[in-house]
Amino acid sequence: MQSIELLKIIQGIPKAELHLHLEGSFEPELMFEIAKRNKITLPYDSIESVKQAYKFNNLQEFLDIYYAGAQVLLHEQDFFDLTWAYLTKVHSQNVVHVEVFFDPQTHTDRGVSFDVVIKGIYRALEKGKSELNISFKLIMSYLRHLSEEAAFETLEASLPYKDIIDGVGLDSSEIGNPPSKFEKVFKASAAQGYKLVAHAGEEGPSEYIWEALDILKVERIDHGNRCLTDEALVKRLVDEKIALTLCPTSNVALKVIQHMNEHPVAKMLDKGIMATIHSDDPAYFGGYMNENYYETAKALNLTLEQIQQLAINGFEASWLSESSKKKHIGDVIEYFKSLDLQGE
Repeated sequence: MQSIELLKIIQGIPKAELHLHLEGSFEPELMFEIAKRNKITLPYDSIESVKQAYKFNNLQEFLDIYYAGAQVLLHEQDFFDLTWAYLTKVHSQNVVHVEVFFDPQTHTDRGVSFDVVIKGIYRALEKGKSELNISFKLIMSYLRHLSEEAAFETLEASLPYKDIIDGVGLDSSEIGNPPSKFEKVFKASAAQGYKLVAHAGEEGPSEYIWEALDILKVERIDHGNRCLTDEALVKRLVDEKIALTLCPTSNVALKVIQHMNEHPVAKMLDKGIMATIHSDDPAYFGGYMNENYYETAKALNLTLEQIQQLAINGFEASWLSESSKKKHIGDVIEYFKSLDLQGE
């Protein structure tokens, strides 16, 4: 299949994004604009110098720059602008449903109130729903390099807004911060009605995936690349239909894998795992949803059937109602049937 044809096909697929950090969609142009508005001096002299800094050897090097960029976000309008910029971008790529992460502690630890953060984000999500027809779920992440006590403080701060927060996640530096460190706060979060997900098995071992499932009781694994080292774990993921939200361009950027042709998503599909593709932190890793689909499909020579399955899995793994899932999956199937009719 020619590259231009593949790009065109991917553009037309209705897609769901389930693994996206809003702070990681902070494009340098907007970062400079908000920094200027808030009279903050960035440690870079130009947009180009920021982009040059986006070359990482591992997760921690990325996180250092990620947290530095977030420093310019101070006011409700800043969080609105950040979220709205992401929504308009993915709308142009035919993303119709998003389940996005935000990191309250990145902001509350520097004196920005929880209220300011969530009000700006939620206002943009509601605008995206009414004006762009993008449905959404909102996931509050605990930062795993901080203490469980700090996570409990964040849980407490979230309670006035629990009707608009759908779930909690676990992100940041994985190595040395196993899921089991957060057992109590995940149990307390579930008691408040939050759905549960966690980053596991990106840089960390397959044991972290087991912990996320058995100790935290999550229903979806973010990343999960390392599962293929453990056949018993693969069997469980398949048997229990536990989805993995994979982020291919992120994996290459952070050296989780060295080259895209090493990405495990095709092997996962072959084994019957509910693998899905997302963009993680697209401003930093060089690609939103279409770029992730395209780079993965090209490097692994994915078939149209495999690409269709990834899109279906994205909706299947979402927190949409069963009727909404059915509608979106039907749209995906119809789209691919229309390609066949045209002989593509």
